[in-house]
Amino acid sequence: MAARWSLLILVLQLSFFMVLSDCPRGFSQERRTCIDYDECSDKPGPCGMNTVCHNTNGSFYCQCADGFRSTTGVVNISASSSETCKDINECLEDRNICGPNARCTNTVPYYYCTCNEGFISTTGVERFNHSDNVTCRELNCDVFKDMNNLKEKFSFASDLVTKLGQICLELTDRKSLTALDEDILKVLQKLLSAIDKLLSGGSFNDSRKVSTFLDIVENTLRLIGPLRKTPGTKISSNYTELELLVHSGRDLPQGKSRQAVTLSSRQVQVHMNLETAAGDPSYYPGFTTLSLLSYANLEDSADGFFVGMKPQKNQRFQINSKVVTVTVSNRNTSLLKEPVKITFHHLKQSNESHTCAFWDSSQQGGTWSARGCSVVESNSEYTVCSCTHLSSFAVLMALYEMENKFELQVITWVGLSLSLICLFICILTFSFIRSIQSPRTTIHLHLCISLFIAFLIFLAGVSRTENQVGCAVVAGMLHFFFLAAFCWMCLEGIQLFRMVVLVFNTNFKTLYMMAGGYGVPAVIVTVTALANSKGYGTTRHCWLSLDIIWSFFGPCLCHLDYKHFLLPHHCLEVGTEVLKFKP
Repeated sequence: MAARWSLLILVLQLSFFMVLSDCPRGFSQERRTCIDYDECSDKPGPCGMNTVCHNTNGSFYCQCADGFRSTTGVVNISASSSETCKDINECLEDRNICGPNARCTNTVPYYYCTCNEGFISTTGVERFNHSDNVTCRELNCDVFKDMNNLKEKFSFASDLVTKLGQICLELTDRKSLTALDEDILKVLQKLLSAIDKLLSGGSFNDSRKVSTFLDIVENTLRLIGPLRKTPGTKISSNYTELELLVHSGRDLPQGKSRQAVTLSSRQVQVHMNLETAAGDPSYYPGFTTLSLLSYANLEDSADGFFVGMKPQKNQRFQINSKVVTVTVSNRNTSLLKEPVKITFHHLKQSNESHTCAFWDSSQQGGTWSARGCSVVESNSEYTVCSCTHLSSFAVLMALYEMENKFELQVITWVGLSLSLICLFICILTFSFIRSIQSPRTTIHLHLCISLFIAFLIFLAGVSRTENQVGCAVVAGMLHFFFLAAFCWMCLEGIQLFRMVVLVFNTNFKTLYMMAGGYGVPAVIVTVTALANSKGYGTTRHCWLSLDIIWSFFGPCLCHLDYKHFLLPHHCLEVGTEVLKFKP
């Protein structure tokens, strides 16, 4: 009986286990339902070291982890297999995996690339791999070593050149890249401070100095631009305005981002698209930079160097805009895919012909040239330029000299010669004929003397512009004696007025006449010379420049107003009063 009960219990247990084992292998039963069992969740996993377990419905398979490969090259391996996964040495299998100017370092399980000495990654990262679309570009630090020329011409810039060279070398030291952005901003500020000091010192008066100056600015902006964080920066100082735009990303700017971007200062705007700034897509470094640097008064130093413009006969040029430097990350800017448009607002509104030009350092030490630039639109206020290359630019105003025709020269010489003869006769008459001498004839005498000397100086020296100092002296003397002539004419009018109004005691004291006839012109000429001595003498004539011409026209207009309007009015009033008392 006991044996029967034992047999019954055994049958029941077997039945229970059979029920439990109804699910096939790779599944487990939950609430009488067979569900997949995730073998990959077991700890430790079933696949072994350096592998990745992939669960499937009712089973699983193993693969080598990234950076590893099975000893036989099989992709899917089983847990019961004797296959093992070993590290892949990517640096040996593909010696060009990091690209040019970079070296590969293998680690377990991955590898990384670093730039060779003298090169830096285009995104500024220390380590990268081939999927990051990063290349190594050369840092030409020798540019700053070779700038002894700048140190000789601008001695205080030596510290700046040294600092730039140090920064350039530090960029290749991969340990220092993390704190780079703050250092770059300091270098930018120091660069602008140095430019301020240079431009505040006055005109360079040397095309080679201008070339060296612009070269160091362009090289510095190309070096610093890619290392600034996006979206860039905008800085201004007393003599400069800088806008720097930075775009970064794996893909070359296209589509909407390809649309034109604008860099601007107060008087210049640059319009270009990012694709042009980035350059050849096959060499896209992962970033795009654009910069616009506008100088406050560099036009004073760069004016006058127009050999490259090949001026026509009687044609000369004058800078009529701010000078700007435009740089982009695209190294090949000698022929851009699409031209860049630059809008210049004129310094002086003029309807003269305007020409777009760039500074060419390769010609005769430096000169303005129109090669590759054309005018898109121009009016009296602004000019839009289109250029197929990048450098430093400005707008030049073309001026055409008036030719002195022979007939006019003959008329001038004959007319003034006759005037000199007549004036000389008048001087002799007023000086030696005592019967006619009076305060009025004294005024006439000095009027004739002033005109005689002015005409004589005019004939002898008005065209002698070869000596700048001598030309300025001639212009100053002409200014004085012509003003003196107007002053003596004004005194004559006052004398006539006194004769009509006062009737008695109408004479001037000689001292007062001399003070009015020669003292007033002397004061005007002295003040003008102290205010703007460079205004005496021009490139064509030894006369006043347009900057100070009103120091002559002003007194002349005052004299004419008095003589033709005020004096007749006073005389008319006196005549009216006299008529009232007439019996």
